[in-house]
Amino acid sequence: MIGFIAAFLTTFGFVPQVIRVMKTKDTTSISLGMYLMSVTGMLLWLTHGLVIQDMALVAANIISATLSGIILYYKLCYN
Repeated sequence: MIGFIAAFLTTFGFVPQVIRVMKTKDTTSISLGMYLMSVTGMLLWLTHGLVIQDMALVAANIISATLSGIILYYKLCYN
């Protein structure tokens, strides 16, 4: 149960930032390096999950990479 709650919070923890960035298009205080590394790491975890066929790992990282990718996209396009 603790693991499920932790996975939910870390996966969906990007939602407030995504909403804010999409509304304001302001990414000046967001680190490009951090989001480049985060999205890359999430994509690597996704790949690992696919290789070992761990659907929980795959699902969490699809969602996390998508949400972080949206923030990264706005950082690259609007900053």
